[in-house]
Amino acid sequence: MSQTVIALFDKSSEAQNAVEKLVNNGFLRDNINISLNTTDNMAATRTTDSEYTDTNEKGIGGFFRSLFREDDDEADKYTRVAERANSVVTVYAATAEDAQRAANILDSSGAIDVNEKATEYGYTTNRGITGKDTMSSRSGDESSTSIPIVEENVQIGKREVETGGVRVRSRIIETPVEENLRLREEYVRVERTPVDRPATEADLQNFQEREIEMTEHAEVPVVNKEARVVEEVNLNKEVEERDETIKETVRKTEVDVENIEGKKKRNKMK
Repeated sequence: MSQTVIALFDKSSEAQNAVEKLVNNGFLRDNINISLNTTDNMAATRTTDSEYTDTNEKGIGGFFRSLFREDDDEADKYTRVAERANSVVTVYAATAEDAQRAANILDSSGAIDVNEKATEYGYTTNRGITGKDTMSSRSGDESSTSIPIVEENVQIGKREVETGGVRVRSRIIETPVEENLRLREEYVRVERTPVDRPATEADLQNFQEREIEMTEHAEVPVVNKEARVVEEVNLNKEVEERDETIKETVRKTEVDVENIEGKKKRNKMK
């Protein structure tokens, strides 16, 4: 069932801010109007096309009387406060829940406390001041109201996150190696010894052209390198499981119903 929520503001900037909050919370701009209080107490409603039209031919008083219908005291109270207010924001809500959400947003945006302002302006009725910061009228049924019962549910699950790790890098390190070797070298030495003796038969046999060679040898160092695997580094993961108790708080609405006893009339005895 559709409802209309009305809030009064002292500053147009607060009213504009309230409209932006309503739109950001899912309300359509087509269902939100801003009424500006003019000098002749007529309400000019700003539409989404930024055009201005009269809300009601009877002015702002007729606007509230059309909303409250038979409740003239409430209509007069809102009219009295609205005459001194800067802006009026009207929200057309489809459900009671949407109307309550709109009222909460308007209140948090700085809506005027109508009861407080009416008392400040000296307005009283036979039944006193009633109402809240924002007014909600229900189309087709103005004799009932509702309180939404809200209950929070909590969903607890788990997700995987990175907690650390191990990084292994390999690099090449050169280490000098030193070892002493004893190397052998050969040298051919020619010695001449002067002699003076008669030639023998052997000397005569060797008395011819000859060529004799003697080869020199030397030891040189030989280096040979062999690569051997001396160790292996392996990376493995071990999994441990633990139990953890998650504590959280959820809220819900509880409604207390209290019967209010009226004053009984005493019969006069004649």
